[in-house]
Amino acid sequence: MKRCDTMGTILVVGSLLLTSGVSLSSLDMFSQGTHHFHRGFAPLAPACRRLSPREGGKVTSPHLFVCRPNAVTVRCSLGQHTHWTGCSRAAQDNPDFTEARMNMVETQIMARGIVDPGVLSAMRKVERHRFVPKQYRSLAYADRPLPIGEGQTISQPYIVAFMTEILELERDDKVLEIGTGSGYQAAVLAEICDAVYSIEINAVLAEFARKNLTLTGYSTVNLRAGDGYLGWPEQAPFDAIIVTCSPSAVPEPLQNQLAEGGRMIVPVDVSYGQELILLKKSEGDLVRDSVLPVRFVPMIRQNGSQY
Repeated sequence: MKRCDTMGTILVVGSLLLTSGVSLSSLDMFSQGTHHFHRGFAPLAPACRRLSPREGGKVTSPHLFVCRPNAVTVRCSLGQHTHWTGCSRAAQDNPDFTEARMNMVETQIMARGIVDPGVLSAMRKVERHRFVPKQYRSLAYADRPLPIGEGQTISQPYIVAFMTEILELERDDKVLEIGTGSGYQAAVLAEICDAVYSIEINAVLAEFARKNLTLTGYSTVNLRAGDGYLGWPEQAPFDAIIVTCSPSAVPEPLQNQLAEGGRMIVPVDVSYGQELILLKKSEGDLVRDSVLPVRFVPMIRQNGSQY
């Protein structure tokens, strides 16, 4: 990535490959030719400003921003295939990533309105770089999803925080996660709640998550490989359910496994893409509210077909 000695990281925006766990709500889409930036991926202010031509802004891409030092930023290369390479000075200069993690919470999460003390504490404590493949660790605190193998991704940090906060979790809540991935969201949940259950349909990822959770001190998370659409009936009811893959409709088994007064957050396919849906169970009925446009990987069956 190009850098300025005194001003920080240059951010070049080209086309965007939509992957798991991305907010589409905060920034309007803009385009130039075939290059599009979808809204909500990363609000640039206050970390970034547009680079003027006299500062070097006259380049092939019309979208060039310069960011203050230590700003966790994301860049997209131009061309037929999109590749995001977000980086931060803190992530590269500090082997234990502490500064990068604190900066992530300040500039990506608190700046977007997350205020729950428990969520902020969990996001500061859980080491995201320990839940991504080694080749992506320098990007672990960038404002973007990252590949974790098996065609799956770890969600954008803000989305993890947003979905966790909206569930209004208490220490004694019993939580079910659908779509363990690498285990990062489960670790965040385990910082807040004592009873966390998580299901991952891909056996390779389930083992990856189990290893990550054990090595980072979250072995109390109850994890199994299986079809998340069906939930975990023998452990129901759950006070909260968080779904990190997108079905075409809210799974009925999960609705049935939600406790009275329970909350569920789930990305659901809609005509214009996907929408995060918050459901609350009151007197046996589910109250439904659309809260945020997003992009997640689809919820799949064991045979690979989509729900």
